[in-house]
Amino acid sequence: MITVRGADVRVGARLLLSGVSFHVGPGDRVGLVGRNGAGKTTLLDVLAGRVPPAAGDIVRTGSLGHLPQDSRAADPAVTVTDRILSARGLDRAVAELRRAGDALAAAVGPGAQEKAMAAYARAEDAFQARGGYAAEAEAARVADGLGLPERVLRQPVGGLSGGQRRRVELARILFAGHGTLLLDEPTNHLDADSVAWLRGYLAAHRGGLVLISHDTGLLADTVNRVFHVEPSRAALDVHNTGWHEYLAQRAADDRRRARERANAERKAAALHSQADKMRANVATAVSAKNMARRADRMLAALEPTRRSEKTARIRLPEPAPCGRVPLGAVSLAKAYGEQQVLNGVDLAVDRGSRLVVLGLNGAGKTTLLRLLAGRETPDAGRVVAGHGLRLGYFAQEHDTLDPARTVRENLAAAAPHLSDGEARHVLGSFLFSGDDADKPVRVLSGGEKTRLALAGLVHSRANVLLLDEPTNNLDPASREEVLGAVGTYPGAIVMVSHDPGAVEALRPDRVLVLPDGTEDLWGREYAELAALA
Repeated sequence: MITVRGADVRVGARLLLSGVSFHVGPGDRVGLVGRNGAGKTTLLDVLAGRVPPAAGDIVRTGSLGHLPQDSRAADPAVTVTDRILSARGLDRAVAELRRAGDALAAAVGPGAQEKAMAAYARAEDAFQARGGYAAEAEAARVADGLGLPERVLRQPVGGLSGGQRRRVELARILFAGHGTLLLDEPTNHLDADSVAWLRGYLAAHRGGLVLISHDTGLLADTVNRVFHVEPSRAALDVHNTGWHEYLAQRAADDRRRARERANAERKAAALHSQADKMRANVATAVSAKNMARRADRMLAALEPTRRSEKTARIRLPEPAPCGRVPLGAVSLAKAYGEQQVLNGVDLAVDRGSRLVVLGLNGAGKTTLLRLLAGRETPDAGRVVAGHGLRLGYFAQEHDTLDPARTVRENLAAAAPHLSDGEARHVLGSFLFSGDDADKPVRVLSGGEKTRLALAGLVHSRANVLLLDEPTNNLDPASREEVLGAVGTYPGAIVMVSHDPGAVEALRPDRVLVLPDGTEDLWGREYAELAALA
């Protein structure tokens, strides 16, 4: 359980939330919502104990599992199974049982065998005390539900794709059986089947839950309370209802405020009009002044109208001229350890073409884009840069951004030809205004990093864009801006996305299906595959 009393939440000098108090107990499933940069991720980090509150108290009781947006496994050499089992310390028990079994098999002579048998019995007791084979089966069920097949479980975490690594961390947290879950965008990189499984799991969770998600379907099926971050007031609005009831209540509140303001403004205008007429007469001048004050007090007492939230004006670059085939690949192959990710992939990206790359997690989609962007070197084959190629690369893990640099410094690195004033103008259009431009990237939310990475593309004059999950972490309004920009961009786009809406906005003319590397014209059957991938 988590109890918050009078907490202030800050990022540097910026006050995000002031004096917030609430309690999350067993059975509370909270949807934490608000625009990108409002403070949702920072609040979740404060609840998890990663960041201290600027003021107030937070009391945590029971176990707590936290999935941050930037979750990464601690040791890339550990296998997927051991990483998940480590949530209950079962990985050590399994390793000790294996060692005891090997020692028993190698023991020679009655004395050595008796000693080895006793050690094996102790190891087996410790293994069973932590859940034993039933717990191993449970871990496998959770992994399977999140789209981690059995073949992946034996692989080292470091050889997995970014989406698979995040699934491993989510599986580890769910397997741990924590009393309270703090999940930041858990559906990022999940396919449709895994999202459906997660919805069922969270809806049945008996402990506490605080969930950040822009997946309205997940919120509708899961939460029974909604906390809305209002950055304009540094406030947290608590609604003890489900998602649909919250939306209806919020809309009704907006209509009520609008009616009350319209009535008050009409009455105040009548009072001011009457006061103006009475001021000319000395006998009624004092009454006129009091009447005007009454009108002003009437307006001041109104609840503030909810300000419409700003939306980033997202646009993509005007592409530089290029040849007919600005980018290609011949027989690309890439392996990580024993795992062959790509093998013999051929690709030709024509000027202005629109290609979507489909495949399940681990099929090599992100690896292909990293090879095309020159971020990694293929084991075999080559990337072919055509005449006039100018690449723009959006990475799903935001590894094109330097976390130690500020927002402005990252844009300057991506677009060095911009003056400081021009850079600040670009950042302002992407909702980085004032002091936000001088924040270090490491403190940004996932949505803010997405907006900054997109801002870096604006003046690149790229004629081929490589977009890897460009709608992840975005609030609905920003997502629509991105999809509109993708739909109108005249250059070539190669896109990887689990978002069917993004694929629809792209209007692809071709598709590349991995891991087979099959290239085909776009058709309705692939739209169905995009919804499942």
